[in-house]
Amino acid sequence: MRIFRRSLPWLCWFLLLPALAWGQGAQTRPTSAPDKFMRFVDDGHGGGALQTADVAYRNKAGAVVHLVGAVHIGEKAYYDALNKSFANYDVVLYELISSKGHEIPVPNTRPSDSFIPQLQHTLKDSLDLDFQLDDIDYTRDNFRHADMDMEQFEKRQEERGETFAQLMMKQIIRAYSDPDAVAAQAIGPIDAIKALCHPDGDRQMKVLLARQMDTLDEKAMGLDGPDGSVLVTERNKVALKVLANTLKRGKKNIAIFYGAAHMPDMSTRLENMGFKPVSTEWRTAWDLTIRADQPSVMESLLNNWADAMGAKK
Repeated sequence: MRIFRRSLPWLCWFLLLPALAWGQGAQTRPTSAPDKFMRFVDDGHGGGALQTADVAYRNKAGAVVHLVGAVHIGEKAYYDALNKSFANYDVVLYELISSKGHEIPVPNTRPSDSFIPQLQHTLKDSLDLDFQLDDIDYTRDNFRHADMDMEQFEKRQEERGETFAQLMMKQIIRAYSDPDAVAAQAIGPIDAIKALCHPDGDRQMKVLLARQMDTLDEKAMGLDGPDGSVLVTERNKVALKVLANTLKRGKKNIAIFYGAAHMPDMSTRLENMGFKPVSTEWRTAWDLTIRADQPSVMESLLNNWADAMGAKK
């Protein structure tokens, strides 16, 4: 009930942003890079899993670069598995827009007053999930910051006349130019009723959200265009520049740990540098297996009402 009550007002905004911007149940396959680095896998029993991709690329010199896509809100087991895997790399290049001198995040700190951090923490609490910056160990010796600082980011946005509100508006305009896509992605009243009345209501609500996230196309998010965006494209350029410098220093086993929405563009840039994809591993960020022994949202609501009325003994 807590998820249903608190999360719905934020869901639409969440779906307008890049993967919040995605361990267990890994699946590996050697082929070309996937078209997207976040997916929902239906288990055929009303649930499933929200997963992110870890794609390995190799160049002729034998250097290997992993594009490790992430959701910024996930289960603790997901971040624990990522922490364990990061110990295997020479260098892990990570994203974080922060003020100069504050490139290593401090876990469990109060979010800033800006829109996205507030939204991320609201969703974390509403969905009973963990926050990436609280669980990932950024103090490791092999971690390197590979992103803009806040001053650079704001300057580039100002130069390009780019704002978060503008990007969201582009997404809305593009989405509503395709009514069929909007209808396919919409959460209808029947979906809400099922989530209310079926067992394990908390997961039912997360399944609805995960299905929405699976259908998101970066091109429909106002993040592409002929010149890209500061939010994705320009930050990717910074990350790949740090990667080039890291390769020059002789490092051969490198991970780039960025939000999943960055990865399709980053994959193209990496291939242009002479790297070819050799394998893909999918990590489960949200385990959405429905548990039949859990109460529905409606049952929880009625139980809470009975408790308040003193009807239960």
